[in-house]
Formats: sequence, structure tokens, C-alpha cells
Amino acid sequence: MIATARVANVPIHVVDMAGALARIDDFIREGGPHYNIAINAAKVVEFHEDPAIREAIEHAHLLTPDGQSVIWASHVLGCSLPERVAGADLMVALLAHAAARHYSVYLLGARDEIVEACVARARRDHPGIEIAGYRNGYFTKEEEPALVEKIRASRPDILFLGFGTPAKEYFMHRHHQALEVPFVMGVGGTFDVYAGLVKRAPQWIQHMGLE
Repeated sequence: MIATARVANVPIHVVDMAGALARIDDFIREGGPHYNIAINAAKVVEFHEDPAIREAIEHAHLLTPDGQSVIWASHVLGCSLPERVAGADLMVALLAHAAARHYSVYLLGARDEIVEACVARARRDHPGIEIAGYRNGYFTKEEEPALVEKIRASRPDILFLGFGTPAKEYFMHRHHQALEVPFVMGVGGTFDVYAGLVKRAPQWIQHMGLE
């Protein structure tokens, strides 16, 4: 059982990067639907202001400490989280992990040219990676049932959602049971970074927790 800390009453699992990957391995071995929400300062605020986000967080299967501010706050509150597990870093690590363990992945989000660039880079960086499918993130609520069925039928082990908060959290919580994907992860704008359109902060800024 994974330990849970609470920062401003928001649950966050006590995991580092290795622990997060190990938990994802467990989810994929178990099968069945699981989803991840990355917790940063904005999510802490939304947890208290948006009942739908609060419900999505309380029912998530993996809650990773995405923001450095929640790490600092956990130290002050005496429930120290080991390290920041940034969503962008977890996605990159998980693509390599998937290729090594023969997990299939599906990418949903962003514009066509961005998600296509992500798929091209994943195949270039990890020859042999299994891409179960991909598509842009523009769809209506009426189109969601058909989209969910299409993803379910492709049977990915991992689904990356490349759209923003709160849309990705609503989508995961609303559809994770029907998707039947062992691990669903919302990655926000990470598709733009992975595709090479947006740069992250320099490493020294990231290491200082100021990204």
C-alpha cells in the first residue's frame, strides 16, 4: 500500500520517480482502469474551489507531487515528500519504460501536427515502441463516447492526455472505467515540449525548484 501525505488537506502519494514507475508497473500487471493526477499549487487551490476536481483527486489511483511548492510545504508540515515528480519528466521516463517493457501507448491531445511530432519522436528515441494510436485533442462532448470506445478497442496499456486542466481531470474521472486503460496520465502541455515547440526552463532552474 502506497503511503499518502496531505498538503493543505490534498492527498499526495509519497513517491519518487522510481516509485511512481514501479506503481505503474503494478497497475499494468493488475489490469483494470487507473489514473494519475499530478499535484501542484494550482491543483491545491482547485481542490478547495472545484468540487469536481476534488472528487477526481480523491478517487485517483496515483497522485504525484508535480510542483516544487508542494514539496516545500510538505517539509514544513512534517510529511516530507521525497522529490518532485514533474509530469513532463514522468512522461519521458514512462515512454522509455514502455519501450523496454513492451507496453503499448496511446497519445490524445493537442493539434494534429503536435501529436504527430510526439509520435515521430517517440519512435525515433525508442525504436520498436508500440503506439496503439493517437489523435488530436479537439472533440465535442457528443463525440466523446465514440472516442472512448475507439481508445478502449485499441487496448493501450498507457494513455497520455495532452490537454489542460481541468479538462483532462474531468475526462479521466468521467471515462476511466469505460476506457479500461491500466494507466491514464494527464500531461497538459508536455506534448508541446516533447514535440520541440516549447522549451522547459534550464536544468539549474529546475533543480532549484523555480521552474
